[in-house]
Amino acid sequence: MLNETVNYLGEAYGISRQTIDLIEQAQEQIRPVFQSYDEIAEYNQVKVLKAFHNNRITDSHFNWANGYGHDDFGREALGKVYADALGAESCIVGPFIQDGTHALACTYLGLLRPGDQFIYCTGKPYDTMETVIGLKGNAPGTLKEFGIEYGQVDLLPNDCIDIEGVKKAIGPKTKMVVLQRSLGYSYRHAFSIAEIEEWAAACKSVKPDVICMVDNCYGEFLDIKEPVCVGADIMAGSLMKNPGGGITMGGGYVAGKKELTDIVATRVVCPGLGTDSGLMYDQTRRIFQGIFCAPRTVNGAIKGAALFAKVFENLGCEVTPKAEAPRNDVVTAIKMNSAEQLIAFCEAVQLSAPINAHFRPEPGEMSGYVDKIILASGSFVQGSTMEVSADAPLREPYIVYYQGGLSYEHAKFCCMNVVQRLKNECLL
Repeated sequence: MLNETVNYLGEAYGISRQTIDLIEQAQEQIRPVFQSYDEIAEYNQVKVLKAFHNNRITDSHFNWANGYGHDDFGREALGKVYADALGAESCIVGPFIQDGTHALACTYLGLLRPGDQFIYCTGKPYDTMETVIGLKGNAPGTLKEFGIEYGQVDLLPNDCIDIEGVKKAIGPKTKMVVLQRSLGYSYRHAFSIAEIEEWAAACKSVKPDVICMVDNCYGEFLDIKEPVCVGADIMAGSLMKNPGGGITMGGGYVAGKKELTDIVATRVVCPGLGTDSGLMYDQTRRIFQGIFCAPRTVNGAIKGAALFAKVFENLGCEVTPKAEAPRNDVVTAIKMNSAEQLIAFCEAVQLSAPINAHFRPEPGEMSGYVDKIILASGSFVQGSTMEVSADAPLREPYIVYYQGGLSYEHAKFCCMNVVQRLKNECLL
């Protein structure tokens, strides 16, 4: 690091030389793993570029229709680019899917019918999905209200998928099995493409026509393959996470077999229309540009996540995944010692943001969650977890989830700021 940078960090932000040395040391310890991230990013960048070339994208695709949005060839081409880049037959993508939770809900409500059973094979689902399913709260329109049966197979003690348990759980009413790739608000590793392939093959060996569905949030472009390339029938995710590249203003996607995405489209829009209509609200260019930039943006984010893991591991905290472990999502979970330490961590992340850095995040109620949530996200796109952010439910054990970073350099600065803030408050 340049001496000028060291001096400026001290003068402008009060970051001590001791803190800088701590982060620099951790960076050198994990530098060898950065090469593997760079190689994956390089492959995925070429793969995404080829998807653009395959579909002959021009600037005329950025124009948008009005009214019903019929014959919007930009929207149609965008779906084809996404499908090619993600290795799927078909993809529904756009602002008419609000976010990742909406994409997942549309998939479940579109493909499941009263009397069907679906099984979560990775234990308890993410908090917002518990509300959609009907496991918590009393929101109307849940899967439970529609008579759809929920099943769950917990992970093994080593946090691996209980393959034999999943096989035994699949029965005559089981229409769909679900794998949540990212850790959500749990404390485990995210699942690799190899683990997803093994899981899908095991499920199909018991019931060949069962739908293998993957919640792929936070997982795109972490490998050279996506879940639908290795046996998953359908997957869904958010454009405010990896594939949006920090550029897309919002939205979600559902990708997989065309026969399934066509059915999901009836829930996203309505029966009879599917994706033959739907306005893009002048977002087509941003979504195209977002997925083009995504491989490099994801690369910076996982380097930042690995740095956080190494720094806090060196400071004696429990983290998952370990800094040197393979990355299957962009999240690092860090166990804090107290609510005060967790809140101070999030406050320092907010102070590191380019937007609303002078705001102070406080735990509060949030739609879809039962516990109070603290969220630090001073981002260009509100709620974008592809940008530097951290969040946590205010409950024991006090685990904070750090993710994002449009550049590694910003994530590194954020790490310095967090460590310095915790030191200043005698919380380290």
